[in-house]
Amino acid sequence: MVMGLIGSIIGIFSGSFLIFIENLGNVHTPFLGVVAIIASILGIISSYYVRTKEEAAGVGFIIATMFVIVGSAHINILSALFLLIAGISTLFRK
Repeated sequence: MVMGLIGSIIGIFSGSFLIFIENLGNVHTPFLGVVAIIASILGIISSYYVRTKEEAAGVGFIIATMFVIVGSAHINILSALFLLIAGISTLFRK
């Protein structure tokens, strides 16, 4: 749960950073930032459901990881790593 929250918070900050650097000429940067922020919000929602619905939360973390990687433009790799570890540990939790 903590790994998912840390990854989501880092993802929100990185997505906000991508939105703010839209002046550098990359046309798709604001859209990618929004995708990363939405995926990070999915990670926060998955963190909420870790204790009650483990499988749904693990799948949510992994889906958030995929969208963070797509929407990050290689800036959000740390967030994706935290979300992936949270997703795998939630799915294989006993």
